Amino acid sequence: MKPSHGEAQSSKPVLPLFEPKIGGNEWKYVRECLDTNQVSSIGAYVNHFEQIVADYVGARFAVATVSGTSSLHIALLVAGVQSDDEVLVSTLTFVAPANAIRYIGAWPVFIDAEPDYWQMDPQKVVDFIELECKWRGGALYNKTSGRCVKAILPVHILGHPVDMQPILDVARKYGLAVVEDAAESLGSRQREIAVGNLGDIACFSFNGNKIITAGGGGMIVTDNEAWAQRARHLTTQAKCDPLEYIHDEIGYNYRMTNIHAAIAVAQMEQLDSFIEKKRQIAANYAEGLGQVEYLSLMPEAEYAFGTYWLYTILLNPLNLERDSRYLISGLNARGIQSRPLWLPVHRQPMYRDCAFYGMNCADHLNALAVQLPSSVDITTQQIERVIGEVLDICGG
Repeated sequence: MKPSHGEAQSSKPVLPLFEPKIGGNEWKYVRECLDTNQVSSIGAYVNHFEQIVADYVGARFAVATVSGTSSLHIALLVAGVQSDDEVLVSTLTFVAPANAIRYIGAWPVFIDAEPDYWQMDPQKVVDFIELECKWRGGALYNKTSGRCVKAILPVHILGHPVDMQPILDVARKYGLAVVEDAAESLGSRQREIAVGNLGDIACFSFNGNKIITAGGGGMIVTDNEAWAQRARHLTTQAKCDPLEYIHDEIGYNYRMTNIHAAIAVAQMEQLDSFIEKKRQIAANYAEGLGQVEYLSLMPEAEYAFGTYWLYTILLNPLNLERDSRYLISGLNARGIQSRPLWLPVHRQPMYRDCAFYGMNCADHLNALAVQLPSSVDITTQQIERVIGEVLDICGG
């Protein structure tokens, strides 16, 4: 009798959900940092990395940071968000953008996902602003809370862009800043415009599980020169004299190191090939799972070019037992790492009292989603193994 998925661990090696590919000039560039003693935040690779990311997304300016979360914190500050303001933000995302809003003392208003492409629902953004807010004295106020709404923070999840045009239109109408969280979506596009150059300011992450990595780190990109200058100032402890230790406001130790930037430069040199491989991984999964009636595949909108950061499927429950968590548990037990989508942030204990606007689409997606191994180096044979195990665990 074959053991159930939870009774025995697979003897096969674990196939990770995602691991970075280090196969270019990473060793060479890091060695150069070590040989020249340029290991901290002062070094040529930091400046070079900023320039190539700005060029890649089509932005005028870029400021490298120690993490994606720190970049969000600074981007919100330079965009004018202050304590007790409100920021509309995706609820179906990692918790970081909501945390960054609270670092400032501002409040998140969580916007539901839309069912077709799983991104922030642009119609819900428009409806909240038009129906739940009031324009008064040159500013937009939430009718219920009385707080000033200052910004919209759409999160481009899973390597796919949010449908930004309705969000941009309503933001322009009411003078709201649009801060893109593009942590998972470097290289994706809405039509011909790169994610990161759709709003007023944007943030990327280079954590170890992103499409390219620096081992850590983030980036702020913008066309607004004043915002870029202030971001650079704030990330270097707001020091305002080249010699004397004079600081003109509270700053942060958020500057990326030269070693991290060196790794990132080498990774950027491989980004286009990584994206090509990611799209092929998605195609292989779609081919193997596309005819399974109880599975919904990862979508790509007509307006989008996606990078398929983590390939994700939806499992419509076959019965009360064989749901998404059953499949995730089964895959992990067989040496194939899998995980669900994030719990919607408005469900997290510290955010349950914050406003949520939507129809619980994010909860539905969280209940059904299963993320599959998506490393750039995954082989066709490994993908076939994953497909075979999904079908076996689900019974066909």
